[in-house]
Amino acid sequence: MTLQFDYPWTKFPVLISAPMRLIAFAPLAVAVSRAGGIGFIGAGTEVVDLEAHLQEASQLIKQAPIEGSKTSTLPIGVGFINWGADPDRAVRAIEKYRPAAVWFFAPHKNIDLAPLAQAVRKATNNETSIWIQVGSVHDALEVAQLCRPDVIVAQGTDAGGHGLEQGAGIISLLPEVADALRDIGFGETTLVAAGGVVEGRGAAACLALGAQGVVMGTRFLASTEAQIAKGYQAAVLRSEDGGVSTVRSKVYDILRGTTGWPEQIGGRGIINQSFLDAKNGIVTEENMKAYAEALQKGDLGWSANGRLTAYAGTGVGLIKQVQPAGVILEEIRRRVEEVVFTLRNRQSSRL
Repeated sequence: MTLQFDYPWTKFPVLISAPMRLIAFAPLAVAVSRAGGIGFIGAGTEVVDLEAHLQEASQLIKQAPIEGSKTSTLPIGVGFINWGADPDRAVRAIEKYRPAAVWFFAPHKNIDLAPLAQAVRKATNNETSIWIQVGSVHDALEVAQLCRPDVIVAQGTDAGGHGLEQGAGIISLLPEVADALRDIGFGETTLVAAGGVVEGRGAAACLALGAQGVVMGTRFLASTEAQIAKGYQAAVLRSEDGGVSTVRSKVYDILRGTTGWPEQIGGRGIINQSFLDAKNGIVTEENMKAYAEALQKGDLGWSANGRLTAYAGTGVGLIKQVQPAGVILEEIRRRVEEVVFTLRNRQSSRL
């Protein structure tokens, strides 16, 4: 099976918006799917408002149906951060609204996902597919055997937001995951790539590696549909040299009070004064107080010398403007076509 078969409204290449907590809600998810991608709502750890977000998505789609989508499911997905999300409440919302896909990430243990995957399949009569995000070959093999997911999201360490503190970039991670899955009889599992991709050249590279789709989070921080503070968005646009200007650390989670993450996971964000003041990763009471004061400043809290967290991946330096999600997808597809055309020309010129 291919992503375009399972999600018939999509266009090649299949571009996916990540389920960013507190940022990716119905307007962004629907806009991405409407443009031929797969948009995900970020339910995160708190699923109290999930039904409201799914209801909003349902209404947006009823007002303007997405061509090619199935009538049995909503043509969007929902992503969960599983160490904190209430599984029973999540399954009830999924059963009621039938999103086309659910995305699991960051359980305390991978085995915790097995009963949840089974419950979702039962509640939706296998209509809702199971996506699981991993950052290592070991986790890919384990979730494949435990949960038999429809899609594995291989996330390289260039990704913004949360992921493994120690891991590989997508260039080496995806092929090794593919080979390892093949060796244990799971070679037909659909793989999508995530981590550091914000434009067409990166997307083309992921497709060349064997990904059936490409996930982007950081790029959609600069979309008109993202629910994001203007100060945060401005920090994304002015950032350069993302491998140097971002860092993966637990400091940002400590400052924000989201400390339930598994030990092996940290958050990549734009380096700011809060991080610089946390020497050796130690957050002092003075730093916490300064962070709380910055919260009262609104958008100024993300200024050039600001203290507020701005999660972003290493591709952040390639983002130059805020655009509608549909325009972003159109530009990336056009760039992928240009890359493929250029490679073919290079090959033919040698014949």
